Amino acid sequence: MNKQHWTILAFLFAPGLAVAGEGVQIKVAKDHIDFNAGGELVARYQMGPKYPRPIFWPLLAPGGVKVTRSWPMVDKSKEESDDHIHQKSAWFCHGDVIPEGMEIKHKIRGVDGIDYWSENKGHGRIVTSKVGTPRNGSIVLHNEWQTADGDKILDETRKITLHDLGKARLIVLDVDLVASVCPIIFGDTKEGALGIRVNDQIRGDKKGKGKLTNAEGKTYEKGCWGQISAWCDYSGPIDGKVAGIAVLADPKNPHPTCWHARNYGLMAANPFGRKKAAFPATKENPDLVRLAKGEHLRMRYGILVHTGDCETANVAEQYQRFVKLRGK
Repeated sequence: MNKQHWTILAFLFAPGLAVAGEGVQIKVAKDHIDFNAGGELVARYQMGPKYPRPIFWPLLAPGGVKVTRSWPMVDKSKEESDDHIHQKSAWFCHGDVIPEGMEIKHKIRGVDGIDYWSENKGHGRIVTSKVGTPRNGSIVLHNEWQTADGDKILDETRKITLHDLGKARLIVLDVDLVASVCPIIFGDTKEGALGIRVNDQIRGDKKGKGKLTNAEGKTYEKGCWGQISAWCDYSGPIDGKVAGIAVLADPKNPHPTCWHARNYGLMAANPFGRKKAAFPATKENPDLVRLAKGEHLRMRYGILVHTGDCETANVAEQYQRFVKLRGK
């Protein structure tokens, strides 16, 4: 069924289609979309059947600085780590999505529903079934969240917009999840939702020279993990240049964002974790996120790739800019 969906996708758009707006160009190819600004590649959105979910890779700060890890998309090198094979550069999904009333044939230990985060046997797939025409720096895609057998449990509309901010580039994701098949529960797990695995050179542990910072000025895993914050940033020296990447959560999202952020280089915005996730900020909240059949869940996040560290890149100011760009 996955091959069938990919065949459908191949006929839904014409490869090579491109549009430019405000210095931004979006070019659609057979299995990926290139987002360019200032004549440079900012991100390649990989949506082919090679990956169990769409990912952004490579993801580049101005000047072509690689801010995310390249493994396992490329062969292992002595310079890069090879842990957590499912942490592929940048992605959006969730580790426990429960389709009420549907039989789950492939159960993964510790997961009540379907696991879209890991790549353990029986994991789900997010399949792109339609790609729209790029307009004014934006493109709209349709995804199906499927079981391991290819059965759809929900639909997603994902709008991706690129803004060229000069010394920074901002990718905005407007996500609309709809319980089109059955009622949906987003399970209580730390494994979600908008995840980034940073370049090993800016890890926050002894293996890197980077720094993890949140909107409250708290730092590293001790200060950021499981806490509610508007944004988190990882930055530091990469190949002789200082650069970084931040994830931004819109304050109008219906559920506050906690951060599954680790010193080894993971930074993930998670609105679904509660007691089981052990997030200090939400562990007393018993209310899981639920969608009745036909109900929508709309969320907005940003990925900011920038030159300089968190302070010199003015990530706090760029966050306010992200908020003001809502709807544009």
